[in-house]
Amino acid sequence: MAMLTVRNLPDEVHRALRARASLHGRSTEAEVRAILKETVLPEKRVGLGALLTEVGRRAALTEEEAARFAQREPDPGRPVDLE
Repeated sequence: MAMLTVRNLPDEVHRALRARASLHGRSTEAEVRAILKETVLPEKRVGLGALLTEVGRRAALTEEEAARFAQREPDPGRPVDLE
């Protein structure tokens, strides 16, 4: 697990964190962890596939246009030789 230090936290923010932690029955440190987790890892994250599907729907692609995206090149590209 990583450690994080937050410096120069205003007193009113610290007081609000302590009060919020108390309401949730946990330590201030546990409250900060919960807030960070909820913020950066929301439960309803959208997956890339779902996002691309929605973009396609909004673009009103025809079945033929959508089928072209499923086609793959038989031979993937070769890496560039920079030497």
